[in-house]
Amino acid sequence: MTNPPLPSVQLAEAITAQLGQLRRHLAAAPPHEAAQLLAHVLDYDTGLLGEVTGIVETGSRFAKVNSERGLLPPEVWLALGRASNELNSVGTDLHEHTGSIQKVAAPAVASARPHAAPAASAMVMRRRR
Repeated sequence: MTNPPLPSVQLAEAITAQLGQLRRHLAAAPPHEAAQLLAHVLDYDTGLLGEVTGIVETGSRFAKVNSERGLLPPEVWLALGRASNELNSVGTDLHEHTGSIQKVAAPAVASARPHAAPAASAMVMRRRR
């Protein structure tokens, strides 16, 4: 007979399922709603990305202690530490752009020209002939 999952494992499973729902909502949401959701997720101080980074950091500390005790290979600690550092770096980079994302979330203002051409973007690439 197997033991039922610990409450913390059940919590992790429930959160994982909810993250899947959140991903599906983001994929199907209209732009203003998707931008609002994405800005909240990427907010490094109060959003999901910051919390996930914190979980990985905590896991890295767990792995450090247990690798020093010989219960885990040091590579586990190194991998979690590297992941924590990368997530922190990515979170910091993305935090700079949450304002731009939030602008899309703001209610659209009616344009004087309803069929105006879209503005050029730095991301537009030109084809060579």
